[in-house]
Amino acid sequence: MLRIFIPTFTSGSSLFENYQLFFSSSNNLKVIYRTLMIAVVTTLVTLGLGLPTAYWISRLNGNWRKLVSIIVLFPILTNAVVRNFAWIMILGKNGVINNFLMKLHLIKAPLTLLYTNLAIIIGAVYLFLPIMITSLVSSFSQLNGEIEEASEVLGARPIVVFFKVILPQVSLGIFTGSILVFVGALTAYTTPQLLGGNKNMVLATLLQQQSITLGNWTSASVIAIVLTVIAVVTMFVLNKVSKMLDRRNNLEIKN
Repeated sequence: MLRIFIPTFTSGSSLFENYQLFFSSSNNLKVIYRTLMIAVVTTLVTLGLGLPTAYWISRLNGNWRKLVSIIVLFPILTNAVVRNFAWIMILGKNGVINNFLMKLHLIKAPLTLLYTNLAIIIGAVYLFLPIMITSLVSSFSQLNGEIEEASEVLGARPIVVFFKVILPQVSLGIFTGSILVFVGALTAYTTPQLLGGNKNMVLATLLQQQSITLGNWTSASVIAIVLTVIAVVTMFVLNKVSKMLDRRNNLEIKN
């Protein structure tokens, strides 16, 4: 890290010249915005899909639970290039989705799905959903069933039990999964490169362009530091929020 960090301050005429140049570029700011947007949307979508799936898996019997858990982990076990080429076949102009919609006469011309932000998000959700589900299943498995049963006996509706009783108890798993997915989506390279193309660059692909393609190692070092700072700050903030909610839930349960 020091070999990356030090040259960004010593190679310019002033201490922060390289950082000033980086943040003065509107293109770089767009890349930062796109990277954060994709990471946030990916985290929210995986959380929305992961919560009901993890709750369902945690209620399965032993063997079924193991089988479903293995199926859920399958995307992680496949090669990243193979996985993303499968999405290229699905999202391309002559892909599965466009052919299906045209056969139903819902569209007259193929939609542009590939090489867009949407394609990156779809690929990232497919990649990181197993991580979110695994984190949540672990939390759902440690639920205090007596509190849930007591709420039902007192007449609480199932949806109220889920949001008011169950969800607060798995807040630690939610934030652990969110941190893992957010940082993973923030630093992902293969999926944005193959599904987003050069027109939809994120910080990781911009870093590759500056270092390998252009040989501008100082600029690449600045991007690496910016990417690292965003990841560390996000983890720090989410960790603080997680601890605050965990303390609050413990107090509510004791009361």
